[in-house]
Amino acid sequence: MTDPAPQTDARLPALDGSTDPHQWLEEVTGEEALAWVQERNAAAECELDAVPDPQDPAGAPLTRTLQAEILEILDAKDRIPGVVKRGEFLYNFWTDAEHERGLWRRTTLDSYRTDEPEWQILLDVDALNEAEGEDWVWHGARLLRPAEGEPYRHALIDLSHGGSDADVTREFDLETLEFVPASAGGFERPEAKGSLSWIDADTVWACTDLGEGTTTSSGYARQARIWRRGTPLHEAQQVHEVAASDMAVFAAHDATPGWERDWVIEAHAFYDMTIHVVDRGQEPPALTRVEVPRDLDATAHRDLGIFSPRSDWEIGEATYPAGSLVVGDFARFQAGEPELQMLFEPTETTSLADMTITRTAVVLSILEDVVHRLEVHTRDEHGQWVRRDLYPELRGAISVSAVDADESDEVWVTVTDFITPTRLLLGDLSEVESGGEAGELELIKSAPERFDAEGLDVSQHFAVSDDGTRIPYFEISRPDRVEAGQVQPTLLYGYGGFEISLTPSYLGGIGRAWLERGGTYVLANIRGGGEYGPRWHQAALKEKRHRAYEDFSSVAKDLLERGVTDREHLAVRGGSNGGLLTGNMVTQHPELFGAVIIQVPLLDMKRYSHLLAGASWMAEYGDPDTEDWEHLRTISPYHLLAEDTAYPPTFVLTSTRDDRVHPGHARKFTAAMESLAADVRYWENIEGGHGGAATNEQAARMNALLYAFLWKTIGAGS
Repeated sequence: MTDPAPQTDARLPALDGSTDPHQWLEEVTGEEALAWVQERNAAAECELDAVPDPQDPAGAPLTRTLQAEILEILDAKDRIPGVVKRGEFLYNFWTDAEHERGLWRRTTLDSYRTDEPEWQILLDVDALNEAEGEDWVWHGARLLRPAEGEPYRHALIDLSHGGSDADVTREFDLETLEFVPASAGGFERPEAKGSLSWIDADTVWACTDLGEGTTTSSGYARQARIWRRGTPLHEAQQVHEVAASDMAVFAAHDATPGWERDWVIEAHAFYDMTIHVVDRGQEPPALTRVEVPRDLDATAHRDLGIFSPRSDWEIGEATYPAGSLVVGDFARFQAGEPELQMLFEPTETTSLADMTITRTAVVLSILEDVVHRLEVHTRDEHGQWVRRDLYPELRGAISVSAVDADESDEVWVTVTDFITPTRLLLGDLSEVESGGEAGELELIKSAPERFDAEGLDVSQHFAVSDDGTRIPYFEISRPDRVEAGQVQPTLLYGYGGFEISLTPSYLGGIGRAWLERGGTYVLANIRGGGEYGPRWHQAALKEKRHRAYEDFSSVAKDLLERGVTDREHLAVRGGSNGGLLTGNMVTQHPELFGAVIIQVPLLDMKRYSHLLAGASWMAEYGDPDTEDWEHLRTISPYHLLAEDTAYPPTFVLTSTRDDRVHPGHARKFTAAMESLAADVRYWENIEGGHGGAATNEQAARMNALLYAFLWKTIGAGS
């Protein structure tokens, strides 16, 4: 491996990994640290609010215009409400200008089909905050499946302070539309990184912080307990405990009628788990391991076992390749008599993007060079699986979800693209099982255009990375300007980690703030992601992490070589793991970029595993307290900053409430750049969690600032 950032005498001596002059900025709410934050927030806002809007004759602040335009999109009342079906109702969580923290509501399918559905409001989070004097942010709800013929009544609602990962769970009554207080026997979980999930009306699985020794080094729950109504949480029956060095334990109940199961999962690290089926009929409840490799994802639906290996899986006389999808009778598998069939086998250009199970069908969403297509698989009268193409007429990014996997073969189908607004369709696969065709898709909702896409073209290209690997990327630009040799202010976005795929989606706010004003947008599908399955992810793990950064810089070089833009007009943006990516672009390739945006980032790879959830990512990056530091130091932006280096203008953004990636990463990196007199500005939102913003207004403000930064730097003079 070639060290992508050779150590030289110019490197800051205080940042060699043995000392940390800026560690005091890790005190998240420390008085001095917050004063430092406020000073830099004020400076960044003063600078960027002074950027004039070139399209406004009066020269109004660009941030004011952009913030209003982005907020208009985020608050638009004609957005497609995402829904989940439970019983006779479709449930939705909605935010807009009048409901900043949101409404939990429901309607019927017939009403949802109309232009103006009639919604029943279940919970108004803004009103709740006003009544309780809190800053709750909605984190979701889980409903208990009732007995046949009974309405849904019991809900568990998660609420977070300011958007942090840590949240509380409170029981909610769907009949009275009130929380059930603990004094009346309601389930309430104190704030922690944990969860409650229903078993029955008087019993839940509890995985949460119960005091000293009950959380892992990553800050997640170690213990899975069964908690019965009317008893103290700390007396809940402990069913299983994982090691403190593991990432977390998870427990859940599958309430499919006739196929009820309980699961306990030991998450040792990302993509490394031990899966158990729980027999609650025994006392104490007994765990039976699902005998599969720890990097294989296994689950069950009704009689069907579903297995997704992440490395080649040898079982019996068969070998199933990494990235395949394998199914079989789950009870027989557990009895040691597996009869398995492979539904999907990856190739060099294809991967399984997603899988959806309905009552009788399995729908596969497949990526072929990052372009979607669908397949449906059903069993014939002999129990053999039959494959058919599904909805081949659809173009764009296609996602499928079951309307109610236990009750029907209906599916929601969402179709979108970078410049084509999203459509929501309803399909029925009930005839496919008997050899018929899928029913005709019904258009349920269609979002309007949010920006002027006239003249824009979407194209896919392939760059060649340092080791010869072809790296796909999408470009959204105006071909006439490229052909005319006009400068294209270009924003390159990437992530490259945790097997997360970046696929097309309608650009909305990006379209309004960037494309409509003449910018070009590029999405890179670099290694570390999941665009080509597990192998694409594993190609950039730990000591191979540099491959992701070589891929990204190769895309940047390809844009320059193709004449799409030049160095002065090329910027990069990334958040979280993508913030680590763009941090490495600053430090390893400052000569390539005219501006860099780093959001909610990892940047100090020496201390990351000791900060908040950082220990849970060591399977991705390595352990800096071991010999892994030898490769981690080569990708640790905080330690790669050097004197006498011309760094591009840089904008670092984070959130005080981010309890996943510690804000100290962003703070310390900024302070280090300042010590070099580099061109850096910093902005930290007080709320927002890992998403950076807790409300649409906060999101609009954050994005207005970063786009003003881009137009001031790479957009100037274009």
